[in-house]
Amino acid sequence: MTAVMNEVGPPRPDEPADRHHGRRWVILAVIAIAQLMVVLDATIVNIALPSAQADLGFSNDNRQWVVTAYSLAFGSLLLIGGRIADLIGRKTTLIIGLVGFAIASALAGAAADFEVLVAGRALQGVFGALLAPTALALLTTTFTDAKERAAAFGIFGAVAGAGGGIGLLLGGVLTEHLDWRWCLYVNLIFAAIALVGALVLLPRHRREKSVKIDLPGTVTVTAGLFALVYGFANAEHDGWSSVGTWGFLAAGVVLIAVFAWLQTRVAHPLLLLRILLDRNRGAASIGMFISAAGMFGINLFLTYYLQQSLHYSPVETGLAFLPMVGAVMVTSTLATNLLTPRFGPKPIVPLGMAFAAAGMFWLTGLDASSTYAAHVLPPLVVFGLGLGLVMAPSMSAATYGIDPADAGVGSASVNTMQQVGGSIGTALLSSLAAGAATYFLAGKDPTPDLVAQSALESYSTAFGWSAAFFAAGMVVCGLLFRRGAPVHDPDAAPTVHM
Repeated sequence: MTAVMNEVGPPRPDEPADRHHGRRWVILAVIAIAQLMVVLDATIVNIALPSAQADLGFSNDNRQWVVTAYSLAFGSLLLIGGRIADLIGRKTTLIIGLVGFAIASALAGAAADFEVLVAGRALQGVFGALLAPTALALLTTTFTDAKERAAAFGIFGAVAGAGGGIGLLLGGVLTEHLDWRWCLYVNLIFAAIALVGALVLLPRHRREKSVKIDLPGTVTVTAGLFALVYGFANAEHDGWSSVGTWGFLAAGVVLIAVFAWLQTRVAHPLLLLRILLDRNRGAASIGMFISAAGMFGINLFLTYYLQQSLHYSPVETGLAFLPMVGAVMVTSTLATNLLTPRFGPKPIVPLGMAFAAAGMFWLTGLDASSTYAAHVLPPLVVFGLGLGLVMAPSMSAATYGIDPADAGVGSASVNTMQQVGGSIGTALLSSLAAGAATYFLAGKDPTPDLVAQSALESYSTAFGWSAAFFAAGMVVCGLLFRRGAPVHDPDAAPTVHM
């Protein structure tokens, strides 16, 4: 899951934030509610997905799009979200984002068919890409004192970090005791509270007249990312030999290459390539990409295993994930406060990748007779411990050592990699899992027992490929990260981990 930083510095004298200084902690609460809504929506629907699939009757081939539509729209538009906030004003952007997110949630919640559900989820991602950078920019300009800003970012980071776990548990409660649609309707409550607070409390921010929108870059990167994800998703339906599959993948690669070329030519690039060309930041981006792909995969496939193979209720499924969330928070805190300052990211991130790979490989042994305590919980905790060691140091390395003016772009870049990794990982793993199930059933009479076994084969395949991704990440990050601990820069812009 993710948060980004907009390109902002200390408030200018002509900004009216000081008049609202006395309300700054209430403003923090408003911003945190908006951010929580964005973060938990990356996970809350996972628990409800089996119920939504049964209600709307969409196929296994299509279910991934309920997850991917949100993360793809969010990730592909995240870079431009902060630019729009500077262009039209942060208060205005936050209000538009809240209203739009609420409308999109209502649309998806009321969906009578699969297409409307996916359209609503995509719109949620669009408005989430406005909310995330705007919320962080407002936080930066609201708290100007160094100590207060550190405390505010600590609170904000805790909300962001806990959002995934809250989403899993809340999704289970709402699905079991109300209806899966309430996993979407609940956003109207969050949005209404944050909207009232924004209208009453937030100062009006003057737009930056110098800000320009990189339209060619926005179009090419959005189209390129969509083509890549759609190509991987198409492989699930048409197979890897399909011309359509490879056509979309090729188009995606070409468009991303065009985007990279444009960023070296335009006056106001959407992404400063020099940020990603640094070894540590490049390694951090790869780390976030792989960890997101694996995390989205385990959330999706383990949810279906728990509910369909072990017959867990939605609430039980949400509770089953909490040890993993706890493990992530433990090692994230340990890595941030103790390990990374002493050793640097080079030994920590590859170690986390190794733990995550081991946990995913361990999950490949699950079958219909497995139990949670003996067979699910141990690898889930091992995976969570590894994920925390990957994400926290990677987020820190993503913005370390860059010019303060570029800190927002650096954070936005690595968070975009996280969201795009989740989108591509979900699509690719779904395709590979579907292929494994089809291969298992080929030439056999699809009895209920064989169909259930084919589902287990598909889950095992997804977990196995995720383990391979993390193993590759261990090697790549081990080679790319520089040795040594970072030297603390007291003037560096704060970063939020998720």
